[in-house]
Amino acid sequence: MWKSPAKLAQLVITLLACAFLLVPTLQSVLAGVTANYFRGLSSGLTFKWIVQVWALYADSIFLSIGLALACLLVTLLIGVPAAYALARHPGRLSRLLEEFISLPLAIPGLALALALLQLYGPFKAFRASPAFILVGHVLYTLPFMVRSVLAVLAAMDLKTLEEGAATLGASPLRRFLDIVVPNALPGILAGALTVVTLSIGEFNLTWMLHTPLTKTLPVGLADSYASMRLEIASAYTLVFFVMIVPLLMAMQWASARAQRMQK
Repeated sequence: MWKSPAKLAQLVITLLACAFLLVPTLQSVLAGVTANYFRGLSSGLTFKWIVQVWALYADSIFLSIGLALACLLVTLLIGVPAAYALARHPGRLSRLLEEFISLPLAIPGLALALALLQLYGPFKAFRASPAFILVGHVLYTLPFMVRSVLAVLAAMDLKTLEEGAATLGASPLRRFLDIVVPNALPGILAGALTVVTLSIGEFNLTWMLHTPLTKTLPVGLADSYASMRLEIASAYTLVFFVMIVPLLMAMQWASARAQRMQK
C-alpha cells in the first residue's frame, strides 16, 4: 500500500506531527489522574485531584464558558452586519475600515489590555466586572468573525441575489435575514468556532484585565501551575479538555454540516 517513497514519507511526517502534539497532552492527562506524578502510574490512579480542581476553580470554568458565549453573541451582532456592509459597498474606504477592524491583531495583547486599563480604569465597578474582560475579548476576536463572513460574501454574487429579492418586494431587513445570513452561514459558523476557541484560550489580554474574582480558565491554569502541585495543574488541564473539546467538536460538526447544505 505504501510502496511509493513519497507516500511513505508523508505518513511518517504525519505520524511524527501527531506524536509531537499528542504525547505531551496524554502525559499531562495521565499526570492529572496519577496519585503521585514522580512515582508514575505505579502509585495508582485517582480522581482526587480533579475533585480539588473543581472545588477550587469551578467558578473560573463557568466564567470562561459564559464569556466565550457572550463574546460569540456580541461578535455575531456586530461582525455579521459589519461584514455585510463591507461586502455591499466595496472600495478603498471599505478596505481601510477592514484594516482598522483588524488592527487589534497587530497589537500585542498586553498593549491592548493596557490601553483598556487606561481608558476604563476610573470606572471601578466596570473594571472589576467580567464585562471588562468581555470588551477585550470582543476587540480581539471581532476581526476573525468579520473576515470569515466577508470571505463567504465576497465569493457570491451578492448584488444579483439582493436585486432579485428586492424585485419581489423584500425590505432591506428581510433581504439581510433571508438572503445574506443563510448564504453566509458557513462563514458565520467558521467565525463562531474561531471566536469561541480564542476567547476560551486567550491568556495575555485576560491576565492583564482580570481581578481575583474574575479568573478565566487560562489564568486559573497558570495560577495552578505556579502555586500548587503538578498533579492539580495537570488535572486542571484534563478538566479544560473535557469541558472544551466536546463544545468545539459540536461547533465543527455544525460548520461542516452547513457547508454540505450549501452544496
